[in-house]
Amino acid sequence: MSDVGTTRVPLPAGMQAALEAAYATPPRAYHNFGHVETLLEQFEAVTAREGWAQPLEVRLAILYHDAIYDARAGDNEARSADLAAVSIARWLPDAGVDTVRVAHLIRLTARHGQLTPADFADDPHADDARRFLDCDMAILAADDATFEAYDRGIAAEYRHVPRWLYAVNRRRFLKSLLARPRIYLDDGFHQRLDARARHNLRRAVTTKR
Repeated sequence: MSDVGTTRVPLPAGMQAALEAAYATPPRAYHNFGHVETLLEQFEAVTAREGWAQPLEVRLAILYHDAIYDARAGDNEARSADLAAVSIARWLPDAGVDTVRVAHLIRLTARHGQLTPADFADDPHADDARRFLDCDMAILAADDATFEAYDRGIAAEYRHVPRWLYAVNRRRFLKSLLARPRIYLDDGFHQRLDARARHNLRRAVTTKR
Protein backbone atom coordinates (compact mmCIF):
# COMPACT_ATOMS: atom_id res chain seq x y z
CA MET A 1 0.00 0.00 0.00
CA SER A 2 1.20 3.49 -0.82
CA ASP A 3 2.24 5.97 1.84
CA VAL A 4 -0.89 7.47 3.35
CA GLY A 5 0.82 10.23 5.29
CA THR A 6 -0.55 13.73 5.28
CA THR A 7 1.02 16.60 3.37
CA ARG A 8 2.98 17.83 6.41
CA VAL A 9 2.74 15.05 8.96
CA PRO A 10 3.38 11.35 8.22
CA LEU A 11 0.95 8.99 9.89
CA PRO A 12 2.44 7.03 12.81
CA ALA A 13 2.66 3.33 12.01
CA GLY A 14 -0.05 2.44 14.52
CA MET A 15 -2.42 5.04 13.12
CA GLN A 16 -1.88 3.82 9.56
CA ALA A 17 -2.38 0.19 10.58
CA ALA A 18 -5.61 1.00 12.39
CA LEU A 19 -6.85 2.99 9.40
CA GLU A 20 -6.11 0.14 6.99
CA ALA A 21 -7.89 -2.29 9.31
CA ALA A 22 -10.95 -0.03 9.45
CA TYR A 23 -11.23 0.06 5.66
CA ALA A 24 -11.02 -3.73 5.52
CA THR A 25 -13.98 -4.11 7.89
CA PRO A 26 -16.35 -5.27 6.64
CA PRO A 27 -14.97 -6.36 3.24
CA ARG A 28 -16.09 -3.78 0.70
CA ALA A 29 -16.45 -3.80 -3.06
CA TYR A 30 -16.08 -0.03 -3.51
CA HIS A 31 -15.70 1.87 -0.22
CA ASN A 32 -12.30 0.32 0.49
CA PHE A 33 -8.86 1.84 0.68
CA GLY A 34 -8.56 1.80 -3.09
CA HIS A 35 -11.30 4.44 -3.10
CA VAL A 36 -9.28 6.53 -0.65
CA GLU A 37 -6.15 6.24 -2.78
CA THR A 38 -8.13 7.48 -5.79
CA LEU A 39 -9.28 10.48 -3.76
CA LEU A 40 -5.70 11.17 -2.72
CA GLU A 41 -4.85 11.43 -6.42
CA GLN A 42 -7.62 13.99 -6.78
CA PHE A 43 -6.25 15.77 -3.70
CA GLU A 44 -2.81 16.02 -5.31
CA ALA A 45 -4.32 17.31 -8.54
CA VAL A 46 -6.09 20.11 -6.65
CA THR A 47 -2.85 20.81 -4.77
CA ALA A 48 -1.09 21.34 -8.10
CA ARG A 49 -3.89 23.47 -9.57
CA GLU A 50 -5.59 25.66 -6.96
CA GLY A 51 -4.08 24.50 -3.67
CA TRP A 52 -5.83 24.02 -0.34
CA ALA A 53 -6.27 26.50 2.50
CA GLN A 54 -6.08 23.62 5.03
CA PRO A 55 -4.33 20.75 3.25
CA LEU A 56 -3.66 18.77 6.41
CA GLU A 57 -7.29 18.81 7.48
CA VAL A 58 -8.59 17.98 4.01
CA ARG A 59 -6.23 15.07 3.60
CA LEU A 60 -7.13 13.64 6.98
CA ALA A 61 -10.80 13.99 6.05
CA ILE A 62 -10.13 12.04 2.88
CA LEU A 63 -8.32 9.33 4.82
CA TYR A 64 -11.13 8.87 7.34
CA HIS A 65 -14.30 9.79 5.46
CA ASP A 66 -15.38 6.17 4.85
CA ALA A 67 -13.41 4.52 7.65
CA ILE A 68 -16.68 3.20 9.05
CA TYR A 69 -19.00 1.89 6.38
CA ASP A 70 -21.98 -0.38 6.76
CA ALA A 71 -24.47 -0.27 3.90
CA ARG A 72 -27.25 -1.15 6.36
CA ALA A 73 -26.51 1.83 8.62
CA GLY A 74 -27.45 5.48 8.33
CA ASP A 75 -24.76 7.00 10.54
CA ASN A 76 -21.54 5.99 8.78
CA GLU A 77 -20.41 9.56 8.19
CA ALA A 78 -20.96 10.63 11.80
CA ARG A 79 -19.18 7.55 13.13
CA SER A 80 -16.29 8.04 10.71
CA ALA A 81 -16.00 11.67 11.84
CA ASP A 82 -15.92 10.56 15.48
CA LEU A 83 -13.27 7.95 14.70
CA ALA A 84 -11.16 10.57 12.95
CA ALA A 85 -11.37 12.87 15.98
CA VAL A 86 -10.41 10.11 18.40
CA SER A 87 -7.57 8.92 16.16
CA ILE A 88 -6.13 12.40 15.69
CA ALA A 89 -6.24 13.03 19.43
CA ARG A 90 -4.46 9.75 20.07
CA TRP A 91 -1.88 9.70 17.31
CA LEU A 92 -1.33 13.35 16.29
CA PRO A 93 -1.87 15.34 19.49
CA ASP A 94 0.85 17.88 18.71
CA ALA A 95 0.38 18.24 14.96
CA GLY A 96 -1.85 21.31 15.20
CA VAL A 97 -4.75 19.64 13.42
CA ASP A 98 -8.09 21.43 13.38
CA THR A 99 -9.97 18.30 14.39
CA VAL A 100 -13.35 20.02 14.38
CA ARG A 101 -12.81 20.93 10.73
CA VAL A 102 -11.80 17.37 9.80
CA ALA A 103 -14.94 15.99 11.43
CA HIS A 104 -17.10 18.67 9.79
CA LEU A 105 -15.80 17.81 6.31
CA ILE A 106 -16.47 14.13 6.85
CA ARG A 107 -20.01 14.78 8.05
CA LEU A 108 -20.68 16.84 4.91
CA THR A 109 -20.33 13.68 2.82
CA ALA A 110 -23.70 12.54 4.19
CA ARG A 111 -25.25 15.33 2.09
CA HIS A 112 -23.87 14.39 -1.32
CA GLY A 113 -26.36 15.39 -3.98
CA GLN A 114 -28.16 17.82 -1.67
CA LEU A 115 -25.76 20.75 -1.38
CA THR A 116 -25.35 23.75 -3.66
CA PRO A 117 -22.38 26.15 -3.93
CA ALA A 118 -24.42 28.73 -2.00
CA ASP A 119 -24.63 26.44 1.02
CA PHE A 120 -21.00 27.29 1.80
CA ALA A 121 -21.44 31.06 1.92
CA ASP A 122 -20.58 31.21 5.63
CA ASP A 123 -17.65 28.78 5.43
CA PRO A 124 -14.31 30.63 5.69
CA HIS A 125 -12.71 27.83 3.66
CA ALA A 126 -15.59 27.20 1.30
CA ASP A 127 -13.34 26.27 -1.63
CA ASP A 128 -11.76 23.48 0.42
CA ALA A 129 -15.16 22.07 1.37
CA ARG A 130 -16.53 22.20 -2.16
CA ARG A 131 -13.42 20.65 -3.69
CA PHE A 132 -13.20 17.96 -1.02
CA LEU A 133 -16.77 16.88 -1.76
CA ASP A 134 -16.16 17.05 -5.50
CA CYS A 135 -13.11 14.81 -5.16
CA ASP A 136 -15.42 12.20 -3.64
CA MET A 137 -17.87 12.56 -6.54
CA ALA A 138 -15.25 12.62 -9.30
CA ILE A 139 -15.84 8.90 -9.89
CA LEU A 140 -19.08 9.84 -11.64
CA ALA A 141 -17.00 11.31 -14.47
CA ALA A 142 -14.67 8.33 -14.86
CA ASP A 143 -14.17 6.45 -18.12
CA ASP A 144 -16.85 3.91 -19.00
CA ALA A 145 -15.08 0.86 -17.61
CA THR A 146 -14.15 2.55 -14.32
CA PHE A 147 -17.64 3.93 -13.83
CA GLU A 148 -19.19 0.53 -14.52
CA ALA A 149 -16.85 -1.10 -11.98
CA TYR A 150 -17.87 1.56 -9.44
CA ASP A 151 -21.56 0.94 -10.17
CA ARG A 152 -21.10 -2.82 -9.75
CA GLY A 153 -19.21 -2.23 -6.52
CA ILE A 154 -22.04 -0.20 -5.03
CA ALA A 155 -24.52 -2.87 -6.06
CA ALA A 156 -22.39 -5.54 -4.38
CA GLU A 157 -22.32 -3.56 -1.14
CA TYR A 158 -26.13 -3.48 -1.16
CA ARG A 159 -26.56 -7.17 -1.97
CA HIS A 160 -28.71 -7.51 1.17
CA VAL A 161 -31.39 -5.40 -0.57
CA PRO A 162 -33.75 -7.20 -3.01
CA ARG A 163 -32.43 -6.54 -6.53
CA TRP A 164 -35.62 -4.94 -7.80
CA LEU A 165 -35.73 -2.56 -4.83
CA TYR A 166 -32.04 -1.72 -5.14
CA ALA A 167 -32.51 -0.92 -8.84
CA VAL A 168 -35.48 1.36 -8.11
CA ASN A 169 -33.66 3.26 -5.37
CA ARG A 170 -30.37 3.49 -7.25
CA ARG A 171 -32.11 4.78 -10.35
CA ARG A 172 -33.98 7.35 -8.27
CA PHE A 173 -30.70 8.60 -6.77
CA LEU A 174 -28.93 8.81 -10.13
CA LYS A 175 -31.89 10.63 -11.68
CA SER A 176 -31.84 13.12 -8.80
CA LEU A 177 -28.22 13.91 -9.62
CA LEU A 178 -29.05 14.36 -13.30
CA ALA A 179 -31.87 16.73 -12.40
CA ARG A 180 -29.57 19.06 -10.52
CA PRO A 181 -28.30 22.16 -12.36
CA ARG A 182 -24.83 21.29 -11.04
CA ILE A 183 -23.40 17.94 -10.04
CA TYR A 184 -20.15 19.51 -8.89
CA LEU A 185 -19.91 22.35 -6.40
CA ASP A 186 -16.59 23.89 -7.43
CA ASP A 187 -16.44 25.83 -10.70
CA GLY A 188 -13.32 24.02 -11.89
CA PHE A 189 -14.72 20.56 -11.20
CA HIS A 190 -18.00 21.60 -12.82
CA GLN A 191 -16.27 22.74 -16.01
CA ARG A 192 -14.02 19.68 -16.25
CA LEU A 193 -16.34 16.88 -15.17
CA ASP A 194 -20.01 17.77 -15.49
CA ALA A 195 -20.55 16.67 -19.09
CA ARG A 196 -18.77 13.35 -18.63
CA ALA A 197 -20.61 12.64 -15.37
CA ARG A 198 -23.97 13.26 -17.04
CA HIS A 199 -23.03 10.88 -19.84
CA ASN A 200 -22.31 8.13 -17.30
CA LEU A 201 -25.42 8.84 -15.25
CA ARG A 202 -27.70 8.76 -18.29
CA ARG A 203 -26.28 5.39 -19.32
CA ALA A 204 -26.66 4.01 -15.79
CA VAL A 205 -30.24 5.21 -15.48
CA THR A 206 -31.12 3.54 -18.78
CA THR A 207 -29.68 0.17 -17.72
CA LYS A 208 -31.66 0.21 -14.45
CA ARG A 209 -35.10 0.42 -16.03
